[in-house]
Amino acid sequence: MVNSNPETVSTDYDTSDFLYFEPLTFEDVMNIIDFEKPDGVIIQFGGQTPLNLSDSLMKAGVPILGTSPDSIDRAEDRERFQTLINKLGLLQPANGTARSFEAAAAVAGQIGYPVVVRPSYVLGGRAMEIIFDEEQLSSYFKQFVVVSPEHPILIDKFLEHAIEVDVDALSDGKDTYVAGIMEHIEEAGVHSGDSACVLPPHTIDASMIEQIKEQTTSLARELNVIGLLNIQFAIKDGQLFILEVNPRASRTSPFVSKATGVPLAKMATRVMMGSSLSELDPWSLCRKGYYSVKEAVLPFNRYPGVDVLLGPEMRSTGEVMGIDDNLGLAFMKSQLGAGQMLPAGGCVFISVNDYDKPHSVEPARNFADLGFDILATRGTAAFLKQNGIAARVVNKVFEGRPNVIDSIKNKEIDLVINTSSGKQTVSDSSSLRQAAVLYRIPYTTTITAAKALALAIREKSQLGLSVKSMQEYLSLD
Repeated sequence: MVNSNPETVSTDYDTSDFLYFEPLTFEDVMNIIDFEKPDGVIIQFGGQTPLNLSDSLMKAGVPILGTSPDSIDRAEDRERFQTLINKLGLLQPANGTARSFEAAAAVAGQIGYPVVVRPSYVLGGRAMEIIFDEEQLSSYFKQFVVVSPEHPILIDKFLEHAIEVDVDALSDGKDTYVAGIMEHIEEAGVHSGDSACVLPPHTIDASMIEQIKEQTTSLARELNVIGLLNIQFAIKDGQLFILEVNPRASRTSPFVSKATGVPLAKMATRVMMGSSLSELDPWSLCRKGYYSVKEAVLPFNRYPGVDVLLGPEMRSTGEVMGIDDNLGLAFMKSQLGAGQMLPAGGCVFISVNDYDKPHSVEPARNFADLGFDILATRGTAAFLKQNGIAARVVNKVFEGRPNVIDSIKNKEIDLVINTSSGKQTVSDSSSLRQAAVLYRIPYTTTITAAKALALAIREKSQLGLSVKSMQEYLSLD
């Protein structure tokens, strides 16, 4: 094992026979390979970093087990990937590449704002941003971009208010086992590492799930994946778009393994060593009949002044999971694990952008039915009243005192729901979100998570919380 990260389980003494606590650079890894002289090297279990080394290792004559470096490059290289997508007749958001600000502005203008921009071959969505206009694009280039002919800037149309789906699969080059289809609670645009997700999906219909399975299988076959595969999809207006394909283990692989009882890393290793899926038969091991929710653990309470608004750059420092027969209770358990102590009653503050206003009625009504008092900014309160939901008005921060932050400081608010869209509203509401963190008020910045919170509180009030060991769930027939 080569790993220079002391925080991960792979540095535990009983995980590997030998641990090289060295940087994951080509030179350092080659020194170890020259010393060990291995029959093969597995690069699928280390995230993006070892994948970035695959081509160099192959050219140095290192035998790489599992998916070939060429297949990895077909998934990573934007132009080769686009050719692959077109060959299979699949959809992806309108996109382009650029090696200068002028070229990026031309691509973004053609695609239409908002766009998602990022350097190619990045880790954790680093330096990845949603851009709303050319002025913001210029600032992005000045702040983040070192222009490189080898690694251009990737520009994608941002699919606003789409449902994002993560899929983990295992393939032997012939058969493909779709291990988990996870529906994100947060909409597309929030990094998958920061989004809560539900296994199995709870709002996606059977025909779309079948379509996801078919596209996963065809991609695994075309890329000749030997081992693990992760695909990120987005569903918008009934269409299925492919956002990203990663021919490796993803951060959700351990979650799927725990949730279903299928040891994906172990089976992937067996496949890379020559076993077939028909021999291993993961389908017979898979356990179902309950909900599993993965939730991100975010570090904002340790960084005063940082805006907690989630976006395409990953910020989480860990994750937890909740399991229950009921979706709301599984979500409630995940929130408790992540440190969000949801109130059973009190006052909920709601302030949402114009697009989210129609979608805010359902969670607001649920909170009202649960006995919550609703406090809202003028526009949101007026909309809720039009839909028969009583809401008291409170000033925004720039509208004068007393305002919503005063209400938070006075402990008059027990839950915050705040969604933003566009540069100005994001900036205007930043201090509100910071105050929620500072005063330890549970909050959400997406309307989909607000619906999940309302469901969780309602189910807890009706059913209560019970505890069952994971082994009990995995032993269910």
